[in-house]
Amino acid sequence: MATDELKKRVIDALEDLKAEHIVELDVRDKTDVTDYLIVASGTSSRHVRAIAENVVQEAKQAGHAPLGVEGENDGEWVLVDLADIVVHVMQPKVRKFYDLESLWQVDLSRQQESI
Repeated sequence: MATDELKKRVIDALEDLKAEHIVELDVRDKTDVTDYLIVASGTSSRHVRAIAENVVQEAKQAGHAPLGVEGENDGEWVLVDLADIVVHVMQPKVRKFYDLESLWQVDLSRQQESI
C-alpha cells in the first residue's frame, strides 16, 4: 500500500473516533526514520486508547500491521509506528507539554549554521 493511501486511512480512522486537532507533519527532509508524523488528541485516557486501537485495526485491514505500539497502558500518549507514518495520539496536557509540532517544524539547517 502506498504511503499516501495509508495516510488517508490513518486520518479517516482518527476522524471516525472523533480525534481532535489532527496535524500531519511531513518530516522527510528532517529524518530518515519516517516520512510523516500524525499528531492527534483524545479527551481522556480511554479515548486516546480507543483512537489508537482504531488506527491499528484500520492499518491491519489495509495489510499494514504496525511495527510497534507504545503507551497503551497509561493512555496519556499512544504511539503507533507504521514505518513510513508514525501516529501520536495524546491527551491535550501531554500534547501541550511535549509540543511535537513545534519540535518537528524547526528548521534544522538554521540550527546547524549557528553551531
